[in-house]
Amino acid sequence: MTDDIAEKPTTAAYLDQQQQSTDLENGSQGLSGGSLHITPEMEKRLVRKLDQRLVPMVMGLYILAFLDRSNIGNAEIAGMNDQLHLSSQDYQWILTIFYISYILFEWLALMWKIIPPHVWATICVIGWGITATCQAATFSFSGMMAARFFLGLFEAGYGPGIPYLLSFFYLRHEIGFRIGVFLSAAPLATCFAGALAYGITSGDDTGRIRNWRLLFLVEGLPCICAGIATFFFLPDSPEKARFLSEEDRRVARARGVRQVGEETAHRVGRISFRDVGVALLDVKNYFTALMYFSCNVSFSSLPVFLPTILSEMGFSSINAQGLSAPPYFLAFLLVIITCYIADRTQQRGLIIIFMSIVGAIGYMLLATTNATGPRYTGVFLAAAGVFPCIGNILPWVLNNQGSDTKRGTGIAILNIIGQCGPLLGTRVYPSSGSPYYRTGMWVCAGFMLFNALLALGLRMLLVWENKRLDEKHGVVARMDGSGKTEGENVGDIPVGGDENDGPRFRYVL
Repeated sequence: MTDDIAEKPTTAAYLDQQQQSTDLENGSQGLSGGSLHITPEMEKRLVRKLDQRLVPMVMGLYILAFLDRSNIGNAEIAGMNDQLHLSSQDYQWILTIFYISYILFEWLALMWKIIPPHVWATICVIGWGITATCQAATFSFSGMMAARFFLGLFEAGYGPGIPYLLSFFYLRHEIGFRIGVFLSAAPLATCFAGALAYGITSGDDTGRIRNWRLLFLVEGLPCICAGIATFFFLPDSPEKARFLSEEDRRVARARGVRQVGEETAHRVGRISFRDVGVALLDVKNYFTALMYFSCNVSFSSLPVFLPTILSEMGFSSINAQGLSAPPYFLAFLLVIITCYIADRTQQRGLIIIFMSIVGAIGYMLLATTNATGPRYTGVFLAAAGVFPCIGNILPWVLNNQGSDTKRGTGIAILNIIGQCGPLLGTRVYPSSGSPYYRTGMWVCAGFMLFNALLALGLRMLLVWENKRLDEKHGVVARMDGSGKTEGENVGDIPVGGDENDGPRFRYVL
């Protein structure tokens, strides 16, 4: 174990080396006249600053993105279909075109590594803000199709890449919870969307601007302002974060070396094509991609069809807008809770299996019952299952990859395959299935059960891989419930996608 530890410098050892090098080059003394020795309190202070400044920002932008993506469902029951003369098939195509462009431009997740993140994020946020606002000015099916296509393009450049961006700042035993907080913006945004749509569409609809157009304006214009702010406040890396002190930056550099094994791994503009090839050939990436596909069948359809489903239960369109909010608030809480538990226990697969079964039960209730009470309960269970699964699949990919390039490629594979799910999900609720939409409910239930089986299969594969590595390199300390190993942080263990990343690497289950 001594040799293994020597392969990957600890935080303190790395900073000692860096400080000695700096002192020799500059002829100056380091902080406090000597080398900096890291304490747990120093790392906690760094992480706390990142939590206070970075996570709320990317989460707030994702709330805006998801509002602009899902408000089409609220606009539909607020009169958009009637005024634009849209058939059920037209509406389904308007939903589908968003995901077609989203899939075509999933590779943009790697742009976070090529272009400075604050520049790339600004392009994406302003782009979707302008496009979302332009939806209010459409007067035809073709105009709305064009707007939704470009909305998908710009959002594809932002949302799928944020977990990748967060991996520049956090270690693997920290990142799952932060990704969970980020992704909890999806159900929270849908919750806001229902409440906001209720407030906007409950007023008089005889003015010069129809309520559904006003909805697009109110939720689109703020994104343009947010995009401008993003340019000035989003850090590219911990080393460039203006809200961190020089001491914090040095701690962050050492954590980066601990995570990926070399100081240059986080540099913008640097991609390892070898790592791209390794990630493309890793079968585990395709397990998680198929899991993401399964969840996205339900994830894409629930927000845009829920107001319609509720109105078909007998509620007025106004009440349907308001009643769509509570299930998503529950989902918001569960995303954060399950991601926190998975980080602490390092048992992400079991969480996904359990929540997949919960979601499947919810869809089965919707598919088999006619009474309003059980069906509304089914909505709660469906939302409570789908969103936490999504929130745990993404960090599972990042947990078991090594370099920034591997993580970026893994996220790209996940999204290219996984985002094909909405192509099916947005088309399983035709108006002919009214009022119960049983076919769509059974399809979603089936995919949630399939997701549970995939998670079980991947977890069994990872257990086998860990045993194989134990036999080859010897048993290493395992993580306990506090998120640490015996005598070292989990972040000290290499986190690559193959054993070449170090003999101490073990997969997160």
